[in-house]
Formats: sequence, C-alpha cells, structure tokens
Amino acid sequence: MTSLLSRFGATSLTARVALGVTFLLTFGGIIVSIAAFAYGREAARTAYDRLLVGAANDIASAITVVDGHPVLELPHSAFELLALAPDDRIGYRIVGPNGQTLTGYDEIALPAGLAGYSDVFFDGAFFGEAARYVVVSRRFAERTWSGTIRVAVGQTLQARNAMAVDITRKALYVLAASGLAMMLLAVLVVRAVFNPLKRIAGGLAERDPHDLTPLDTDVPRETAMMIQALNAFMGRLDRQMNSMRHLISDTAHQLRTPVAALRAQADLFSDEEDPERKDRIVERIQTRSTSLGRLLDQMLSQALVIHRGDSVRRERIDLRDVVLDVFEEGDHAVLRPDIAVVPQLADQPVYVLADTTSLQEAVKNLLSNALKYGRAPVRIGATSENGVASIWVEDVGGGPDPEILSALGTRFNQSGLSRQNSSGLGLAIAHAVARSFEGQLVLDTHGDRTFRAALCFPEIKAEAA
Repeated sequence: MTSLLSRFGATSLTARVALGVTFLLTFGGIIVSIAAFAYGREAARTAYDRLLVGAANDIASAITVVDGHPVLELPHSAFELLALAPDDRIGYRIVGPNGQTLTGYDEIALPAGLAGYSDVFFDGAFFGEAARYVVVSRRFAERTWSGTIRVAVGQTLQARNAMAVDITRKALYVLAASGLAMMLLAVLVVRAVFNPLKRIAGGLAERDPHDLTPLDTDVPRETAMMIQALNAFMGRLDRQMNSMRHLISDTAHQLRTPVAALRAQADLFSDEEDPERKDRIVERIQTRSTSLGRLLDQMLSQALVIHRGDSVRRERIDLRDVVLDVFEEGDHAVLRPDIAVVPQLADQPVYVLADTTSLQEAVKNLLSNALKYGRAPVRIGATSENGVASIWVEDVGGGPDPEILSALGTRFNQSGLSRQNSSGLGLAIAHAVARSFEGQLVLDTHGDRTFRAALCFPEIKAEAA
C-alpha cells in the first residue's frame, strides 16, 4: 500500500488530472448509460403505445350496429400503423357487454375491473411472448341495441426493445466522443496551466547560484503563494549569507590588529633581557589577550543572534524570566565584583514573542557595557507600559559616545580594541536582536545622570498567547 501511494505521489500532475477525468467519465458514463437505457425504453414505450392507441381507436370507430347486432369490418389503416414494427406479432380481441368475444383471439386475457375505462395499458403474453396491450372502450346507445364494447389490441416487444437499445447505443457514442474530447481538452488545459511553473523552473535553473533576488510575482494567483514563500525563503537565506559574509569580514578586520600586536609583543619578550621590561610586556600581552577574548565572545554572540533570528521558532516568553536568568548566571559578579546589580521586575508577567537565547545574549551585552563604562548603581529589569514590553539595563553615566549612537544599526568594524569598538559591537548585537523580533533598541540618556538601554517589543496578552 505504501509503495502504491509513493508511486502515485511521484506521478505527474498531468497524469493525475487525466486519471481523475477518466474516473469521473467512467463513473458518469455508467450513470448516463443507465439513464439513457431507461430514457430509451420509456421513449420506445411511449411511441409504440401511441401506435396501439391509434390502431385500437381505428378498430373501435369501425364498429357499427346493424339489425340489433354489433358488426365490425377490420380497417386496414389500423394494421398499417402496427406494421411499422414488422418483426412483432399483433393480436386483438373485441369483447362485448357480457364479456363474450365478438372476434379476435380468446387467448388475450383482459384484467378485471376495466369496465367503463378507456385507453388502459397492461402487460401480458401473446402465444408465449411478452406483449404490450391497450384497451379502448366504446359505448353504444341504439334503439335496437345498447352496451359497451371493449377493443384490446397488442403487439410483442421486439421493436420496442430494439428502439431502446438503439437510443442507448447512440447516447453512448455521443458520451464516448464527448469524454475523449474532454480528456484531450483537460490535458491541454493542464499543460497550459503548468506553463508558469515551467517558466519558473527554467528561470531558477538559469540563475547564478549566488543570485537570491526575488522571483517575478507576475504569475497566476494559485502560483503566487508558492512564489511568495520561495521569495521569503530566499530573502532569509540572502540575509543570513550577507550577515555571515559581513561577520567573516569584520572578524578578519577586527582580529588582524590585536593578533599582530600580540605577535609583536611576543617577539619583544623573546628578545628582551631586562626583567622589569619583560614583566611589563607580559602585562600588556595579558591585557590584549583579555580584550581579544572579550571581542571574540561578542562576535560569536553576534553570529549566534544572526543565525537564530531567522531560523528559530518564536515562543511566548516572560521578560522577567530572562532578567532572572541573566542575573542568576552571575557573570556580572566576575566582571565587576565591586558593582552591585539590582533586578527590578514588574508585578505582572511581561509576555513577548521572541527567542530566549537571543534575548539573553542581548541583555548580557547591554549589562557588560553598563558594568565596563557606566557607574553604580546598575539596574536590570523588565516592565510593561501602554502595550509595549521592555527589558532594560540602566546605569549612572552619560552613555556611549555620539559617534557610537550615530552608527547604531550599521556594521561596527572599527579597528583596535577601543571603548567605541567594544561598546558599539554590544549595542549592535542588541539592535540586531530587537530588529529580529519586530522591536527596537531605545537609548535614553539624561545628561551625566542616568543612561538606559532598553529592548522594546509589542506586548502580547496572556490569554492570547
């Protein structure tokens, strides 16, 4: 069963449509055949019943009363009508008021209760063959004789059945021709409908592997959804590839100078003989190694954020949990044990749709900047106001330099390990996280008193989350 399903799944859409149309035509053909046969039989019965009624009326109209007795001279016109079915046998019976047979075949048995009725049809037999009969009554009221005479005329069913079969056969011929035409038309229509897909496939095959520009959306409405999804996928892939290229370029640029400086200090150490100068060189190597490690951590954090921004499924997150996770990890106690970090949380849950790991990386970078370049007290918190959820870090200080703020959102690839480089890269990571989840990085400065860096997102309600 599984193999059959897999084979059908690999069948072309044209073949599927052809199979579907064939099934519908076959099923419909059976129904139409039954209906055509029923219609043909009814049409044949109606046509030949009219001939029987005409013949019976001709015979009835030929009956006269002579000397007190009914007299009949069979008219030739009656049998000329019935002669339209030359292979059928014809029978008749004339019955008087007392049920006696005036003329005709006594073998024709009339149903009971027909007195007073005219043009009554019934099925019977005629010398062992199935036959169809009609009974016509004629009332006489003469001085010398009165009463009702019934005329029964019938014929066998060969012509009727042949006519029903002929009507059915002709209907099936028309059905078969129409079905074949519909199948051919369906194949042509399906191929025409799938031309846009062939055009799209040809365009993709001719593209350069690095060309991720959107495809032309001038396609039928049913195909537009697939093109939009494909364009969205290529857009995400293009953003990730550009981000990775920028990261590699930035990393190479950022690391070139400190690595060269470390190499130079190591060369000086190997050639230096003065112990005091060696100690200073070792101290500089240690300082540069620490700064280099911090820069590498931030760049890896940036790469993680870029990757998760487009690839990780968003979940409902309480920003208070993110604050507590960062605070309980205790990195701030290792970096600056002399500065106390105070958490400040809202009384109610602060829900957003985001990624916990990305938010933690962003908050860690903001907290690291506050500890390095701000002054105590340092507060970290999550609050909600007017439908905006925010997670923030606040310290006493003037905040980053103006050139850092003006470059926010661009590539931070300055050389060296200056304050501008380190704090700018941390803000860039936070800005990337905010943008990934439809938020923004808000920097609020109040002179030299306080500086707050906040990630603001649309808040979602607990019952709607």
